[in-house]
Amino acid sequence: MNVDLIFRIAAIGIIVAVLNQLLIRSGREEQAMMTTLAGLIVVLMMLIQEINTLFETIKSIFGL
Repeated sequence: MNVDLIFRIAAIGIIVAVLNQLLIRSGREEQAMMTTLAGLIVVLMMLIQEINTLFETIKSIFGL
């Protein structure tokens, strides 16, 4: 398993959580929600890249 990927996802989660709390406490709930959605999209894009790499590896192993 790619530990570096886990650390990057965790770092994004921490940054998003801190930003979310700061924005909520300053009365900017809509921006807080957008920040959370942006963080989720970034993580999903990272995971999609990893899944693509996995499928490419499987294809090369089986000669597809």
